[in-house]
Amino acid sequence: MHPQSSMNTSATNNTNVRRAFRDVTNSSNNNNAVNQNGLKKSSNNFRSNSIIENVKTQNNFNASHGNPQQIMKDTTNIVLSNQSNESNTFSYQYSAPADNIDERDSDEPLCVTDYVHDMYEHFSKTEEQTSVRPGFMDIQPHINSGMRAILVDWLVEVHLKFRLGSETLFLTINLIDRFLEKREVTRAKLQLVGVTCLLIGAKYEEIYPPELRELVYICDRAYSKEQILDMEEVVLKALNYRVTIASAHAFLVRYLKAAHADKKMVQLACYILDGTLQSYKLLQYLPSQLAAAAVLIARSHSGRHPWSPTLLKYARYCEEDVIPVARAVLAEKEAAGEDLRAVNKKYSSSRFGGIASAPLNCDF
Repeated sequence: MHPQSSMNTSATNNTNVRRAFRDVTNSSNNNNAVNQNGLKKSSNNFRSNSIIENVKTQNNFNASHGNPQQIMKDTTNIVLSNQSNESNTFSYQYSAPADNIDERDSDEPLCVTDYVHDMYEHFSKTEEQTSVRPGFMDIQPHINSGMRAILVDWLVEVHLKFRLGSETLFLTINLIDRFLEKREVTRAKLQLVGVTCLLIGAKYEEIYPPELRELVYICDRAYSKEQILDMEEVVLKALNYRVTIASAHAFLVRYLKAAHADKKMVQLACYILDGTLQSYKLLQYLPSQLAAAAVLIARSHSGRHPWSPTLLKYARYCEEDVIPVARAVLAEKEAAGEDLRAVNKKYSSSRFGGIASAPLNCDF
């Protein structure tokens, strides 16, 4: 770990989060924003057959074989290389030049606009290294994905109670999954692993992490301070002290800025993305893919084009590749059990605009 690097990254993300929760529409691009709202949504059928055939030829992939994460990345790169195709001019994401979303922040030191592009390039290259493999729960003889979902639901409530940052929550869940991928855990120790990973995540991200006595209390004294500290050592050694990750929330902040999101869209995208934490099935997707799906759903719900030239440039995913992930996210949301209500409860409050009470109207 490099303390100075992590400090700069956290400062950048915190600043971008604060800016994302304001209207991040660039004042110099107001006319462009109006055009985005005024035009009809583009059809998915505008993707040309020649591009599809080119993807099949150059990638030579079969949907039932290989790594779906890598396939999606390769497909996106090929589609981006064919943007000059005439049929693409009918799709809104190819219809105009992309905006420079960092231009207005060039004088803001905490936004580190000279380095932010390189930082997200690094995130994109390393996100797979800190993601878990699909099906990792198969090695666990004592726990299952349902127990994991209950643990995450409880951690969302604890996280809200302590008023911790969003990055802390995403880091906590990532640490849990990566530890479960490497070590067997009994049912009795699962909550101990969860609260310990919360402690590690808070120490890494927060200025004032919760005290040990508070964590003991929140667990109804099921574990002692010594047990939490002992488990902290076990978790960190199992992960080789690799705590820095490229989280889905970090990508979300960047994509929301590229999406020219208003406050309501920010709240809805955060609500969608937080909901993905409980789903074991969605771990097959990379954090950047889940963040892109959350933005696409939020834009569609707001009546804007699902994807834009600026998103195409900064997310490096095209609309056609994000739509299947967005559908999977919505399907998992619909299938969520009634007993897992922490995210809905959180986003039903006025603090988050009561966004969870609004029905999702998405057409893609």
